[in-house]
Amino acid sequence: MADSEMGEATLERKLAVYRNLDERFVIREERYKGQQFSHIYFMRLHHMRSQLQSLIPKWKPHLPVNTVLGLEEGKECIIVGTLYKHMKLKPSILDEYSKERSAIPLVKPHNFMSTDDHLILEDESGRVKLAGPMLAPSAFVTGIVIAVHGKETSEGDFFVEDFLEAGLAPQVDRPLDSREDKFVAFVSGLSVGTNAFNPLQFQLLVDHITGHLGDENEQRISSKIVRLVIVGNSMHISHGFFSGQTVAPKDHAKLTEPIRELDIFLTQLVAALPVDIMPGCNDPANYSLPQQPLHRCLFAGASAYNTFVSCTNPHHFELDNVQFVGTSGQNIDDLYKYSDAKDKIEFMERTLRWRHLAPTAPNTLGCYPYVDKDPFLIESCPHVYFVGNQEKYETRLLQGPDKQLVRLISIPRFCETGVAVMLNLRNLECHALSFSTNL
Repeated sequence: MADSEMGEATLERKLAVYRNLDERFVIREERYKGQQFSHIYFMRLHHMRSQLQSLIPKWKPHLPVNTVLGLEEGKECIIVGTLYKHMKLKPSILDEYSKERSAIPLVKPHNFMSTDDHLILEDESGRVKLAGPMLAPSAFVTGIVIAVHGKETSEGDFFVEDFLEAGLAPQVDRPLDSREDKFVAFVSGLSVGTNAFNPLQFQLLVDHITGHLGDENEQRISSKIVRLVIVGNSMHISHGFFSGQTVAPKDHAKLTEPIRELDIFLTQLVAALPVDIMPGCNDPANYSLPQQPLHRCLFAGASAYNTFVSCTNPHHFELDNVQFVGTSGQNIDDLYKYSDAKDKIEFMERTLRWRHLAPTAPNTLGCYPYVDKDPFLIESCPHVYFVGNQEKYETRLLQGPDKQLVRLISIPRFCETGVAVMLNLRNLECHALSFSTNL
Protein backbone atom coordinates (compact mmCIF):
# COMPACT_ATOMS: atom_id res chain seq x y z
CA MET A 1 0.00 0.00 0.00
CA ALA A 2 1.33 3.46 -0.93
CA ASP A 3 2.20 5.96 1.80
CA SER A 4 -0.70 8.22 0.81
CA GLU A 5 -3.14 5.32 1.05
CA MET A 6 -1.69 4.27 4.41
CA GLY A 7 -2.22 7.80 5.67
CA GLU A 8 -5.81 7.75 4.43
CA ALA A 9 -6.43 4.37 6.11
CA THR A 10 -5.02 5.61 9.41
CA LEU A 11 -7.18 8.74 9.19
CA GLU A 12 -10.30 6.69 8.43
CA ARG A 13 -9.83 4.45 11.47
CA LYS A 14 -10.00 7.56 13.66
CA LEU A 15 -13.30 8.80 12.24
CA ALA A 16 -15.66 6.53 14.21
CA VAL A 17 -16.59 8.33 17.43
CA TYR A 18 -16.84 5.79 20.27
CA ARG A 19 -18.72 6.03 23.56
CA ASN A 20 -18.68 3.23 26.14
CA LEU A 21 -22.10 3.01 27.84
CA ASP A 22 -21.39 0.06 30.16
CA GLU A 23 -21.76 2.07 33.38
CA ARG A 24 -25.09 0.45 34.37
CA PHE A 25 -23.47 -3.01 34.19
CA VAL A 26 -20.42 -2.10 36.30
CA ILE A 27 -20.65 -3.24 39.93
CA ARG A 28 -19.03 -0.49 42.04
CA GLU A 29 -20.82 0.54 45.23
CA GLU A 30 -23.06 -2.54 45.46
CA ARG A 31 -22.23 -4.86 48.33
CA TYR A 32 -23.80 -8.23 48.95
CA LYS A 33 -25.41 -8.19 52.41
CA GLY A 34 -27.37 -11.42 52.22
CA GLN A 35 -30.22 -9.89 50.21
CA GLN A 36 -32.61 -12.12 48.27
CA PHE A 37 -33.57 -11.83 44.61
CA SER A 38 -37.09 -10.56 45.33
CA HIS A 39 -35.78 -6.98 45.05
CA ILE A 40 -34.80 -7.36 41.39
CA TYR A 41 -38.21 -8.87 40.54
CA PHE A 42 -39.95 -6.02 42.38
CA MET A 43 -37.96 -3.38 40.46
CA ARG A 44 -38.66 -5.17 37.16
CA LEU A 45 -42.40 -5.34 37.82
CA HIS A 46 -42.52 -1.72 39.01
CA HIS A 47 -40.72 -0.45 35.89
CA MET A 48 -42.49 -2.66 33.34
CA ARG A 49 -45.95 -2.08 34.80
CA SER A 50 -45.63 1.66 34.18
CA GLN A 51 -44.62 0.89 30.57
CA LEU A 52 -47.58 -1.45 30.04
CA GLN A 53 -50.11 0.81 31.74
CA SER A 54 -49.22 3.57 29.28
CA LEU A 55 -50.10 1.17 26.42
CA ILE A 56 -53.32 -0.31 27.88
CA PRO A 57 -55.58 2.73 27.07
CA LYS A 58 -54.86 2.20 23.34
CA TRP A 59 -55.15 -1.59 23.62
CA LYS A 60 -58.31 -2.15 25.74
CA PRO A 61 -59.56 1.26 26.93
CA HIS A 62 -62.94 -0.11 28.12
CA LEU A 63 -61.54 -2.66 30.60
CA PRO A 64 -60.51 -2.05 34.24
CA VAL A 65 -57.01 -2.95 35.48
CA ASN A 66 -57.16 -5.16 38.59
CA THR A 67 -54.71 -6.85 40.93
CA VAL A 68 -54.69 -10.63 41.35
CA LEU A 69 -56.31 -10.24 44.78
CA GLY A 70 -59.06 -8.07 43.29
CA LEU A 71 -60.26 -10.64 40.73
CA GLU A 72 -63.96 -11.48 40.64
CA GLU A 73 -65.33 -14.63 39.02
CA GLY A 74 -66.70 -14.06 35.52
CA LYS A 75 -65.78 -10.38 35.44
CA GLU A 76 -63.56 -9.29 32.52
CA CYS A 77 -60.51 -7.24 33.42
CA ILE A 78 -56.78 -6.76 32.81
CA ILE A 79 -54.05 -7.78 35.23
CA VAL A 80 -50.35 -6.93 34.96
CA GLY A 81 -47.77 -9.21 36.54
CA THR A 82 -44.65 -11.33 36.26
CA LEU A 83 -44.90 -14.72 34.59
CA TYR A 84 -43.75 -17.85 36.39
CA LYS A 85 -43.45 -20.99 34.27
CA HIS A 86 -44.06 -24.21 36.19
CA MET A 87 -41.86 -26.93 34.65
CA LYS A 88 -41.70 -30.44 36.07
CA LEU A 89 -38.47 -31.20 34.13
CA LYS A 90 -36.66 -28.10 35.41
CA PRO A 91 -33.49 -29.19 37.27
CA SER A 92 -33.39 -28.84 41.04
CA ILE A 93 -30.75 -29.37 43.69
CA LEU A 94 -32.59 -32.54 44.80
CA ASP A 95 -32.22 -33.94 41.27
CA GLU A 96 -28.48 -33.27 41.41
CA TYR A 97 -28.28 -35.12 44.72
CA SER A 98 -30.24 -38.11 43.37
CA LYS A 99 -27.92 -38.31 40.34
CA GLU A 100 -24.93 -38.60 42.66
CA ARG A 101 -26.65 -41.41 44.60
CA SER A 102 -27.93 -43.24 41.51
CA ALA A 103 -26.05 -46.20 40.04
CA ILE A 104 -27.64 -45.57 36.61
CA PRO A 105 -26.57 -42.28 35.00
CA LEU A 106 -29.52 -40.09 34.06
CA VAL A 107 -29.74 -38.59 30.57
CA LYS A 108 -29.41 -34.81 30.68
CA PRO A 109 -31.86 -33.19 28.23
CA HIS A 110 -30.87 -30.11 26.22
CA ASN A 111 -34.32 -28.63 26.79
CA PHE A 112 -36.52 -28.90 29.89
CA MET A 113 -39.97 -28.31 28.38
CA SER A 114 -42.88 -30.76 28.62
CA THR A 115 -46.58 -30.84 27.76
CA ASP A 116 -47.44 -30.39 31.46
CA ASP A 117 -45.86 -26.92 31.68
CA HIS A 118 -48.20 -24.10 32.67
CA LEU A 119 -47.98 -20.38 33.35
CA ILE A 120 -48.73 -18.47 36.53
CA LEU A 121 -49.06 -14.68 36.79
CA GLU A 122 -47.88 -12.99 39.97
CA ASP A 123 -48.04 -9.46 41.37
CA GLU A 124 -47.55 -8.02 44.86
CA SER A 125 -51.02 -9.16 45.97
CA GLY A 126 -50.88 -12.83 44.90
CA ARG A 127 -50.65 -15.29 42.03
CA VAL A 128 -53.10 -17.00 39.68
CA LYS A 129 -52.78 -19.86 37.20
CA LEU A 130 -53.37 -18.83 33.57
CA ALA A 131 -55.66 -20.96 31.41
CA GLY A 132 -56.77 -21.03 27.78
CA PRO A 133 -55.04 -21.52 24.41
CA MET A 134 -54.03 -17.87 23.93
CA LEU A 135 -50.73 -18.17 25.86
CA ALA A 136 -48.57 -21.09 24.71
CA PRO A 137 -46.18 -21.96 27.59
CA SER A 138 -43.49 -22.99 25.09
CA ALA A 139 -43.07 -19.38 23.92
CA PHE A 140 -42.59 -17.86 27.39
CA VAL A 141 -40.21 -18.10 30.33
CA THR A 142 -40.18 -17.13 33.98
CA GLY A 143 -39.47 -13.45 34.61
CA ILE A 144 -41.40 -11.70 31.81
CA VAL A 145 -43.82 -8.91 32.74
CA ILE A 146 -46.98 -8.82 30.60
CA ALA A 147 -50.61 -7.65 30.73
CA VAL A 148 -53.38 -10.23 30.24
CA HIS A 149 -57.07 -9.70 29.43
CA GLY A 150 -59.55 -12.31 30.64
CA LYS A 151 -61.70 -13.38 33.56
CA GLU A 152 -61.51 -15.64 36.58
CA THR A 153 -63.14 -19.07 36.19
CA SER A 154 -65.07 -21.09 38.78
CA GLU A 155 -61.92 -23.23 39.27
CA GLY A 156 -59.98 -20.14 40.37
CA ASP A 157 -57.89 -19.91 37.17
CA PHE A 158 -57.66 -16.83 34.97
CA PHE A 159 -58.90 -17.60 31.43
CA VAL A 160 -56.78 -15.48 29.06
CA GLU A 161 -58.52 -13.98 26.04
CA ASP A 162 -55.69 -11.67 24.95
CA PHE A 163 -52.28 -10.50 26.15
CA LEU A 164 -50.01 -7.49 25.70
CA GLU A 165 -46.20 -7.35 25.68
CA ALA A 166 -44.33 -4.08 26.09
CA GLY A 167 -42.97 -4.34 22.53
CA LEU A 168 -39.86 -2.65 21.18
CA ALA A 169 -38.66 0.28 23.30
CA PRO A 170 -38.41 3.76 21.76
CA GLN A 171 -35.35 4.20 19.56
CA VAL A 172 -33.01 7.16 19.12
CA ASP A 173 -32.91 8.22 15.46
CA ARG A 174 -29.97 6.77 13.57
CA PRO A 175 -27.90 9.29 11.62
CA LEU A 176 -28.64 9.51 7.90
CA ASP A 177 -26.63 7.18 5.69
CA SER A 178 -23.20 8.66 5.06
CA ARG A 179 -21.41 8.16 1.78
CA GLU A 180 -18.43 6.34 3.24
CA ASP A 181 -18.29 2.72 4.35
CA LYS A 182 -17.11 1.99 7.87
CA PHE A 183 -17.09 -1.53 9.25
CA VAL A 184 -17.30 -3.04 12.71
CA ALA A 185 -15.91 -6.59 12.95
CA PHE A 186 -17.25 -9.15 15.44
CA VAL A 187 -15.63 -12.41 16.45
CA SER A 188 -16.66 -14.81 19.21
CA GLY A 189 -15.63 -18.09 20.79
CA LEU A 190 -11.91 -18.03 19.97
CA SER A 191 -11.30 -20.59 22.77
CA VAL A 192 -7.53 -20.18 22.88
CA GLY A 193 -6.22 -23.15 24.88
CA THR A 194 -8.56 -25.81 23.52
CA ASN A 195 -7.83 -28.47 20.92
CA ALA A 196 -10.38 -26.78 18.63
CA PHE A 197 -8.37 -23.55 18.49
CA ASN A 198 -6.45 -23.13 15.22
CA PRO A 199 -3.71 -20.48 15.60
CA LEU A 200 -3.20 -20.17 11.84
CA GLN A 201 -6.89 -19.56 11.26
CA PHE A 202 -6.95 -16.78 13.85
CA GLN A 203 -3.72 -15.31 12.46
CA LEU A 204 -5.42 -15.05 9.05
CA LEU A 205 -8.23 -13.05 10.67
CA VAL A 206 -5.70 -10.82 12.47
CA ASP A 207 -3.76 -10.22 9.23
CA HIS A 208 -6.95 -9.41 7.32
CA ILE A 209 -8.20 -6.91 9.91
CA THR A 210 -4.82 -5.22 10.30
CA GLY A 211 -4.38 -4.94 6.50
CA HIS A 212 -1.50 -7.41 6.09
CA LEU A 213 -3.44 -9.84 3.91
CA GLY A 214 -4.67 -9.68 0.33
CA ASP A 215 -4.20 -7.28 -2.56
CA GLU A 216 -4.47 -3.49 -2.60
CA ASN A 217 -8.28 -3.59 -2.79
CA GLU A 218 -8.51 -5.98 0.18
CA GLN A 219 -6.22 -3.75 2.20
CA ARG A 220 -8.33 -0.70 1.36
CA ILE A 221 -11.44 -2.51 2.63
CA SER A 222 -9.57 -3.60 5.77
CA SER A 223 -8.59 0.01 6.44
CA LYS A 224 -12.31 0.84 6.77
CA ILE A 225 -12.69 -1.50 9.78
CA VAL A 226 -13.00 1.02 12.61
CA ARG A 227 -13.41 -1.38 15.51
CA LEU A 228 -13.21 -5.08 16.46
CA VAL A 229 -15.49 -6.51 19.15
CA ILE A 230 -14.43 -9.86 20.67
CA VAL A 231 -17.62 -11.36 22.06
CA GLY A 232 -16.74 -13.74 24.91
CA ASN A 233 -15.06 -17.12 25.44
CA SER A 234 -11.73 -15.91 24.09
CA MET A 235 -9.71 -18.41 26.13
CA HIS A 236 -10.24 -21.70 27.88
CA ILE A 237 -8.56 -22.70 31.13
CA SER A 238 -9.23 -26.19 32.48
CA HIS A 239 -11.77 -26.18 35.33
CA GLY A 240 -9.42 -28.46 37.26
CA PHE A 241 -7.31 -25.40 38.08
CA PHE A 242 -10.22 -23.78 39.94
CA SER A 243 -10.73 -26.53 42.51
CA GLY A 244 -9.05 -24.51 45.25
CA GLN A 245 -5.98 -26.75 45.32
CA THR A 246 -2.46 -25.38 44.88
CA VAL A 247 -1.38 -25.55 41.24
CA ALA A 248 1.74 -27.69 40.81
CA PRO A 249 4.77 -25.87 39.32
CA LYS A 250 4.71 -28.18 36.28
CA ASP A 251 1.12 -27.05 35.51
CA HIS A 252 1.81 -23.31 35.68
CA ALA A 253 2.40 -23.17 31.93
CA LYS A 254 -0.98 -24.83 31.22
CA LEU A 255 -2.65 -22.17 33.33
CA THR A 256 -0.92 -19.15 31.80
CA GLU A 257 -0.24 -20.26 28.23
CA PRO A 258 -3.75 -19.56 26.80
CA ILE A 259 -3.71 -16.05 28.29
CA ARG A 260 -0.21 -15.33 26.99
CA GLU A 261 -1.06 -16.63 23.52
CA LEU A 262 -4.23 -14.53 23.35
CA ASP A 263 -2.28 -11.46 24.44
CA ILE A 264 0.15 -11.90 21.54
CA PHE A 265 -2.74 -11.86 19.05
CA LEU A 266 -4.46 -8.95 20.82
CA THR A 267 -1.28 -6.87 20.78
CA GLN A 268 -1.11 -7.20 16.98
CA LEU A 269 -4.73 -6.08 16.73
CA VAL A 270 -4.70 -3.12 19.13
CA ALA A 271 -1.58 -1.77 17.40
CA ALA A 272 -3.75 -1.31 14.30
CA LEU A 273 -7.29 -0.48 15.53
CA PRO A 274 -9.48 -0.19 18.66
CA VAL A 275 -10.57 -3.53 20.17
CA ASP A 276 -13.34 -4.24 22.69
CA ILE A 277 -13.08 -7.57 24.54
CA MET A 278 -16.03 -8.98 26.48
CA PRO A 279 -15.90 -11.85 29.00
CA GLY A 280 -17.81 -15.11 28.44
CA CYS A 281 -18.78 -18.06 30.62
CA ASN A 282 -15.40 -19.78 30.02
CA ASP A 283 -13.22 -16.72 30.59
CA PRO A 284 -11.46 -15.87 33.89
CA ALA A 285 -14.20 -13.48 35.07
CA ASN A 286 -17.13 -13.66 37.47
CA TYR A 287 -19.69 -16.23 36.32
CA SER A 288 -22.94 -14.38 37.10
CA LEU A 289 -24.27 -11.55 34.96
CA PRO A 290 -23.34 -8.80 34.49
CA GLN A 291 -19.83 -10.12 33.99
CA GLN A 292 -17.19 -7.56 34.91
CA PRO A 293 -14.34 -6.62 32.53
CA LEU A 294 -11.41 -9.01 32.19
CA HIS A 295 -8.59 -7.58 34.28
CA ARG A 296 -6.05 -5.62 32.26
CA CYS A 297 -3.14 -7.31 34.07
CA LEU A 298 -3.99 -10.50 32.14
CA PHE A 299 -2.91 -8.78 28.93
CA ALA A 300 0.48 -7.20 29.58
CA GLY A 301 1.10 -6.44 25.91
CA ALA A 302 -2.34 -5.32 24.70
CA SER A 303 -3.19 -3.23 27.77
CA ALA A 304 -0.24 -0.93 27.04
CA TYR A 305 -2.30 0.51 24.16
CA ASN A 306 -5.18 2.92 24.72
CA THR A 307 -7.00 1.17 21.86
CA PHE A 308 -7.55 -1.85 24.13
CA VAL A 309 -10.91 -1.70 25.94
CA SER A 310 -11.95 -4.42 28.40
CA CYS A 311 -15.76 -4.36 28.64
CA THR A 312 -18.63 -5.85 30.60
CA ASN A 313 -21.01 -8.56 29.43
CA PRO A 314 -23.62 -7.34 28.41
CA HIS A 315 -21.82 -4.61 26.47
CA HIS A 316 -23.46 -1.32 25.47
CA PHE A 317 -21.65 1.20 23.30
CA GLU A 318 -22.13 3.80 20.58
CA LEU A 319 -20.20 4.28 17.33
CA ASP A 320 -20.93 7.37 15.22
CA ASN A 321 -24.31 7.66 17.01
CA VAL A 322 -25.23 4.04 16.18
CA GLN A 323 -26.28 2.23 19.37
CA PHE A 324 -24.93 -1.31 19.98
CA VAL A 325 -26.02 -3.79 22.67
CA GLY A 326 -24.73 -7.34 22.88
CA THR A 327 -24.06 -10.33 25.08
CA SER A 328 -21.70 -13.31 25.01
CA GLY A 329 -24.67 -15.65 24.54
CA GLN A 330 -25.67 -16.80 28.04
CA ASN A 331 -29.08 -15.10 27.90
CA ILE A 332 -30.06 -16.72 24.58
CA ASP A 333 -28.62 -20.13 25.51
CA ASP A 334 -30.73 -20.09 28.68
CA LEU A 335 -33.91 -19.21 26.76
CA TYR A 336 -33.16 -22.19 24.50
CA LYS A 337 -33.24 -24.51 27.54
CA TYR A 338 -36.59 -23.31 28.86
CA SER A 339 -38.60 -22.28 25.78
CA ASP A 340 -38.96 -23.00 22.08
CA ALA A 341 -38.40 -20.98 18.88
CA LYS A 342 -37.63 -21.47 15.19
CA ASP A 343 -34.09 -20.13 15.56
CA LYS A 344 -31.81 -18.12 17.85
CA ILE A 345 -32.77 -14.87 16.09
CA GLU A 346 -36.37 -15.38 17.24
CA PHE A 347 -35.15 -15.62 20.85
CA MET A 348 -33.32 -12.33 20.32
CA GLU A 349 -36.51 -10.72 18.95
CA ARG A 350 -38.42 -11.86 22.02
CA THR A 351 -35.96 -10.25 24.44
CA LEU A 352 -36.44 -6.95 22.58
CA ARG A 353 -40.25 -7.27 22.66
CA TRP A 354 -40.12 -8.14 26.38
CA ARG A 355 -37.71 -5.17 26.88
CA HIS A 356 -35.36 -7.33 28.89
CA LEU A 357 -31.95 -8.71 27.94
CA ALA A 358 -32.01 -11.62 30.41
CA PRO A 359 -35.57 -12.40 31.56
CA THR A 360 -34.59 -15.78 33.04
CA ALA A 361 -32.15 -14.08 35.46
CA PRO A 362 -32.11 -14.72 38.39
CA ASN A 363 -34.40 -17.78 38.13
CA THR A 364 -32.21 -20.04 35.95
CA LEU A 365 -29.47 -17.63 34.87
CA GLY A 366 -27.07 -16.37 37.53
CA CYS A 367 -27.04 -12.63 38.18
CA TYR A 368 -26.02 -10.20 40.90
CA PRO A 369 -28.80 -9.65 43.54
CA TYR A 370 -29.45 -5.97 42.85
CA VAL A 371 -31.58 -4.09 45.39
CA ASP A 372 -32.57 -0.82 43.70
CA LYS A 373 -32.42 -1.56 39.95
CA ASP A 374 -32.61 -4.17 37.20
CA PRO A 375 -29.77 -3.29 34.79
CA PHE A 376 -30.98 -5.70 32.09
CA LEU A 377 -34.11 -3.69 31.27
CA ILE A 378 -34.06 -2.29 27.72
CA GLU A 379 -35.11 1.35 28.02
CA SER A 380 -33.89 2.39 24.56
CA CYS A 381 -34.02 0.10 21.52
CA PRO A 382 -30.52 -0.42 20.04
CA HIS A 383 -29.74 -0.15 16.33
CA VAL A 384 -27.57 -3.28 16.49
CA TYR A 385 -28.18 -6.23 18.84
CA PHE A 386 -25.55 -8.98 18.73
CA VAL A 387 -25.12 -12.28 20.57
CA GLY A 388 -21.95 -14.41 20.56
CA ASN A 389 -21.00 -18.08 20.90
CA GLN A 390 -23.79 -19.48 18.73
CA GLU A 391 -23.78 -22.51 16.41
CA LYS A 392 -24.05 -20.56 13.15
CA TYR A 393 -24.13 -17.09 11.64
CA GLU A 394 -27.62 -15.63 11.31
CA THR A 395 -28.84 -12.09 10.81
CA ARG A 396 -32.14 -10.30 10.37
CA LEU A 397 -33.39 -6.71 10.14
CA LEU A 398 -36.22 -6.21 12.63
CA GLN A 399 -38.73 -3.42 12.05
CA GLY A 400 -40.84 -2.08 14.91
CA PRO A 401 -44.29 -0.44 14.82
CA ASP A 402 -42.82 3.02 15.56
CA LYS A 403 -40.21 2.89 12.77
CA GLN A 404 -37.61 1.17 14.97
CA LEU A 405 -35.00 -0.64 12.89
CA VAL A 406 -32.70 -3.18 14.57
CA ARG A 407 -29.98 -5.33 13.01
CA LEU A 408 -29.92 -8.68 14.84
CA ILE A 409 -26.68 -10.69 14.58
CA SER A 410 -25.99 -14.22 15.82
CA ILE A 411 -22.19 -14.64 15.88
CA PRO A 412 -20.86 -18.21 15.60
CA ARG A 413 -17.99 -19.71 17.58
CA PHE A 414 -14.85 -18.92 15.58
CA CYS A 415 -12.89 -21.96 16.79
CA GLU A 416 -15.55 -24.25 15.25
CA THR A 417 -16.61 -22.31 12.15
CA GLY A 418 -13.77 -19.93 11.23
CA VAL A 419 -16.43 -17.25 10.71
CA ALA A 420 -16.26 -13.60 11.80
CA VAL A 421 -18.95 -10.99 11.06
CA MET A 422 -18.68 -7.56 9.43
CA LEU A 423 -21.25 -4.79 9.87
CA ASN A 424 -21.36 -1.65 7.73
CA LEU A 425 -22.11 1.40 9.91
CA ARG A 426 -23.34 3.27 6.84
CA ASN A 427 -26.42 1.12 6.20
CA LEU A 428 -26.33 -1.68 8.85
CA GLU A 429 -25.71 -4.29 6.14
CA CYS A 430 -24.00 -7.41 7.45
CA HIS A 431 -21.92 -10.23 5.98
CA ALA A 432 -19.79 -13.14 7.18
CA LEU A 433 -16.01 -13.47 6.79
CA SER A 434 -14.88 -17.07 6.55
CA PHE A 435 -11.30 -18.20 7.15
CA SER A 436 -10.12 -21.71 6.35
CA THR A 437 -6.72 -23.41 6.57
CA ASN A 438 -7.80 -26.52 4.65
CA LEU A 439 -5.91 -27.09 1.40
